Amino acid sequence: MTPSFRDRSGQPLTLVLYMYETCPYCLRVMASLRSLGLDVPMRNIRKDPTALSELLKVGGSKQVPCLFVNGKPLYESADIIRYLETQVAR
Repeated sequence: MTPSFRDRSGQPLTLVLYMYETCPYCLRVMASLRSLGLDVPMRNIRKDPTALSELLKVGGSKQVPCLFVNGKPLYESADIIRYLETQVAR
């Protein structure tokens, strides 16, 4: 079952984090997710070739972390954390 999220206005959000475990910027985002109590699905691009293909197809880059918000890529750990803190209802 996919966790359901909502933005601050109550609109549904689909969130998926593309990452890999040893990336320091991914670790920052994952720590933020834990502290915010958000259980966002994660796709490891180093262990899942399909995840890497999806990231390249949609975002055009294999840069991680990348948070897909309703299917659109959001890059940069600080931007992702800011988005999670300010836009996702808890």
